Amino acid sequence: MLAALMLAAFTFNTAENLPIGLLELISESLRVPLSAVGLLVTGYGVTVAVASVPLAHVVRAAPRRHVLTGLLAALVVSSLVAALATSYGLLLVARLLTALAQALFWAVMGPVAVGLFPPEVRGRVVGALSVAGSLALVLGVPAGTWLGRQSGWQVPVAVLAALGLVSLVTIAVLLPTSHPEEEPAAYGTGPDARRFGTVLAAGTLSAAGAFAGYTYIVKFLGDVSGFSPNTVSVLFVAFGVACLTGVSITGAFVDRFPRAALATAVATQAVGMLGLYAAGTDPAAAVLFLLLMGGALGPVFMTTQNEMLRCAPGRTDIALAANSGSYNAGIAAGAGLGGLVLPLVDVRGTFLAGGLMTVGACAVLLGGRLLPGRGVQKPCPH
Repeated sequence: MLAALMLAAFTFNTAENLPIGLLELISESLRVPLSAVGLLVTGYGVTVAVASVPLAHVVRAAPRRHVLTGLLAALVVSSLVAALATSYGLLLVARLLTALAQALFWAVMGPVAVGLFPPEVRGRVVGALSVAGSLALVLGVPAGTWLGRQSGWQVPVAVLAALGLVSLVTIAVLLPTSHPEEEPAAYGTGPDARRFGTVLAAGTLSAAGAFAGYTYIVKFLGDVSGFSPNTVSVLFVAFGVACLTGVSITGAFVDRFPRAALATAVATQAVGMLGLYAAGTDPAAAVLFLLLMGGALGPVFMTTQNEMLRCAPGRTDIALAANSGSYNAGIAAGAGLGGLVLPLVDVRGTFLAGGLMTVGACAVLLGGRLLPGRGVQKPCPH
């Protein structure tokens, strides 16, 4: 069952990011500008940010098996529609349907997956799901890009429908039907409203900081660090491997040191971004700090998800939806901030701005440790 959920996480994350590798192919095929194809990614993220919490409220009483199979059915249908699309409008509609499904998927999937295991290993379960999500960037998008260049952009999109179907059938057959509030991970293990707010704020700031710089990483590595386009492509792969490695290492420790794991990930991101700003003109230093940033990016989201399962003041699915929505809002805000900073200073300034925002996330976490928690009574399942 966990393997089916991991496959679903891999498929959703690949679907989200695949257009990045297929921008030119889609643009030429549908005869639309690259900026319009870019909106397929931007609009996806905004949809997830806006829809996560409302959708989680709408389905809060529905059995998780029914919800997950419905979401995966939406993924399969939307991927097939996208693969058959002959117009930009139809492709955009298909993408937004996938985004609506993903907006709810992470909120529902987390409690279901960790509820299959004892509480003392739930962090490792979250880590396994995060590894699957990270593999989308390391393996899914590069493989899909290669396949699209060999056979047309529609083929890798159709492959996503096939992968989603495998997950759908497995979950429909194996996952038992139960009332959401009766599931083992329906509520946080240590409800704390103040900690919930602290983690939410720190995660949003950290996401905004990361993407204020990461959005312009190609320009930075070329203009500031002096790498050739071919070397930049290799560094992208190294960045993805660092992200996967960071998630794997953090997953081994997150159960024993949940707060330290989050703080370490955010602090490492700050060091990586500020290091790129300060020493990015030196190629060796640029590679070092790029890998640090990559090694922190996945663990930040993973550890905030794990904290939601611990400190959620109410239902964990609503808390996870809030975390996913705020994180995606942070991504959009960070990319926008970088776009505002870029014309005013050189591209190094985007990493300074992003690094300082990440330092702000560190300050939020530190302030949360200095203040007493505000626990809430854990609701009794009905």
